[in-house]
Amino acid sequence: MSSQPKVYVTRPDVDDSGLELLRKSCQVSTWHETNPVPRSELIREVAGKDALYCALTDKVDKEVLDSAGPQLKCVATISVGYDHIDVEECRKRGIRVGFTPDVLTDATAELTLALLLATNRRLFEANKQVYNGGWKSWAPMWMCGQGLKGSRVGLLGFGRIGQEIAARIVPFKPTEITYTTRSLRTKEAAAVNARHVDFDEMLRESDFIVVCCALTPETKEIFNAAAFQKMKPNCILINTARGGVVDQKALYEALKTKRILAAGLDVTTPEPLPLDDPLLKLDNVVILPHIGSADIETRKEMSRITARNILAALAGDKMEAEVKL
Repeated sequence: MSSQPKVYVTRPDVDDSGLELLRKSCQVSTWHETNPVPRSELIREVAGKDALYCALTDKVDKEVLDSAGPQLKCVATISVGYDHIDVEECRKRGIRVGFTPDVLTDATAELTLALLLATNRRLFEANKQVYNGGWKSWAPMWMCGQGLKGSRVGLLGFGRIGQEIAARIVPFKPTEITYTTRSLRTKEAAAVNARHVDFDEMLRESDFIVVCCALTPETKEIFNAAAFQKMKPNCILINTARGGVVDQKALYEALKTKRILAAGLDVTTPEPLPLDDPLLKLDNVVILPHIGSADIETRKEMSRITARNILAALAGDKMEAEVKL
């Protein structure tokens, strides 16, 4: 048993099918509570481990890697995002990094469309009226929202998830779909008749803006006060990517003053959002608790991919999904 590689898993509530794969050939130890592992516990428990199975709630930085020791071969996260991992520090140490980029594409695209529809048709706001006595009778303009038909939809980011979101929007008959990326995706854009535009044009012309990009130094708080000033007053912002892409104080002011019409967020900074956050006092924002990939089969496969990434790294084999360092 002592010769088996040691793996530390930061959550006990990942699907057990992934953990069973690891237990066949590894010593597996796991944090025992369903809330994120405390940092002090992570630093202590990662010591001497050969691999770390983590989640986006775990900050894996130099301190954690130092504590793990030089035998650590792999950090695998059960997420598509990996901004919680210091990948540069991993590169320096020759530690391979695994993630789960493809399996959650459809689930996230579905959730994005659901959030868009819930926001533009004011579903959550209308639902409250059923329970608080606000629903008196039918009225011609009461609870009217803004439809997708005939609208202009802009996407910041046009990778796997962005392309699937666009494909799901097409049947709603928008006038135009545009996308903003650093590089053209001509073939993929042609499939949904999308047009590449720069960021400023997307801000000025879009009725809906969907954020589906990675969080990078270039995209951090790219939706700031200046960006909201350029947007149309009927624009609705949807973010299912990363909370850090949006300056939330500026978003609050834009929503409160009706600079933009509404927002739908599956991601925030921080997560969870404090109960006294001013965004929660607004009627023109829908906020979900980061459930973009919360599809049962998707989460099961994410657990298995994370385990297979670890096993491949420990064996020196090609990982199923590896971050290029």
